[in-house]
Amino acid sequence: MAVILKSPAEIALMREAGRIVAITLQVVADAIRPGVVLSELDALTNKVIGQHNAKPSFKGYRGFPASICVSVNEEVVHGIPGKRRLQQGDIVSLDIGAIYRGWQGDAAMTVGVGKISGEAQRLIDATRGALAAGMAAARANSHLGDVSWAVQSHAESQGFSVVKEYVGHGIGRQMHEEPQIPNFGLPGRGILLKPGMVLAIEPMVNAGDWRTMILEDKWTVVTADGSLSAHFEHTVAVTENEAEILTSL
Repeated sequence: MAVILKSPAEIALMREAGRIVAITLQVVADAIRPGVVLSELDALTNKVIGQHNAKPSFKGYRGFPASICVSVNEEVVHGIPGKRRLQQGDIVSLDIGAIYRGWQGDAAMTVGVGKISGEAQRLIDATRGALAAGMAAARANSHLGDVSWAVQSHAESQGFSVVKEYVGHGIGRQMHEEPQIPNFGLPGRGILLKPGMVLAIEPMVNAGDWRTMILEDKWTVVTADGSLSAHFEHTVAVTENEAEILTSL
């Protein structure tokens, strides 16, 4: 059952969790440059979240060993930040979650490391646009399929493919709540959206084929064909009008 915020206090706590995620994500994104070691981004994530009296959602979640997911180039999601150094031309997806007084926020973005290729920039722009399209479709009395279709149609209109094995999700006191939110689907299908529902919409878009595989670390998801991948995510609250973005500065 989807989480529905019913009181001003619950909404305020979700907003604060989202604000902490947004601040942390921006600080980490600003630290991206050639030569940065991925584990440094994990330490920075821990530091900033802690400064705001919150806890990282990902640390220890189902055994995940870090506070941030860092996925580089062909890595789609769930990359473990280790000793790898970023290089000029890489693209890096940053996925961060925070828990504030029992409520969760979750957001992601993909950034370039220095000067990147034209294809990489087009992929990033298309994925950001797919998220915007999905959020625009997330309003009361629309169907969940309207969100999925908006994401898929935007990404595919730009010549890219959406990942089908991994999805967005409801969010509240748990990081992953019902409903699952595929990044593909048909308009008019799925549950009816109601005011107060909170959704984490997260397009994962590949430059090549949509298929993926998991590396030997049992976490890092990569594109099966080695093509670049990008990832954007916001936690949003459904309203009668435009969705309220909870993980925005």
